[in-house]
Amino acid sequence: MKLFRMDDLDAERSANEGAYLRFLREHSMSAGLYALNAGELDTQGSHAQDELYVVVSGRASITVGEETSMVARGCVVFVPAGVPHRFHHISEDLRVLVVFSPPEG
Repeated sequence: MKLFRMDDLDAERSANEGAYLRFLREHSMSAGLYALNAGELDTQGSHAQDELYVVVSGRASITVGEETSMVARGCVVFVPAGVPHRFHHISEDLRVLVVFSPPEG
C-alpha cells in the first residue's frame, strides 16, 4: 500500500515551484497533483493517455474538445487520449488529482 496526503503533496508541489507534481508511477497508471491559482492560465494541450481529473478544491471551467462545463470540489472529469482540454475562468485556487492510464511519460 502507498498512502498520500493531499496537504503534503501540495506542499511538495509548491516547494518544487511547479503546477504539477507526479507522485505515483506504476505499470498501468500514474497520478499527480495539478494546481492552478485563481486567474491563472492553463497551457496544457492533449495527452497520449486517457486522463481522469478529480477536483479536490477550487472552482473553474473546463473545456474538453468542444464541450465546456463548470467544475468544483467533488467533480470527476474523464478526458480521452488525444483530446485537447484545458481549465479556464479559474475563480478559486484549483487543486486537481490527475490519473493517467497508461502512465504518462
